[in-house]
Amino acid sequence: MNLLEALMILCFGLSWPISIYRSYTARTAKGKSLFFEVFLWIGYVFGIIREFMQFSSGEGLDFLFYLGWIFYFLNIAEITIDMVLYVRNVRLDRERETKLENEVAKEENAID
Repeated sequence: MNLLEALMILCFGLSWPISIYRSYTARTAKGKSLFFEVFLWIGYVFGIIREFMQFSSGEGLDFLFYLGWIFYFLNIAEITIDMVLYVRNVRLDRERETKLENEVAKEENAID
């Protein structure tokens, strides 16, 4: 059971850096969902609580348990970074939209 959980968390852990890189370089929030990421973050919190409960019971504390533990914390840190980048990108999107609106308004005033 710990093997499957560790593999799942490992796969997510390897995927988040890709998402972070794309969020950082794209500089836009388009195509991203903060709602989705918040629910994933909450899921990781539940996973971490489960790890605490398993640790306190003392059962199944093998290498895979500790590997899963490390990846839970790594993943929650990575998704938090991606959520911060989402907020940054929303701000950048708004700034671009405001700049574009101002340019359009200037062009309309110049025509009149």
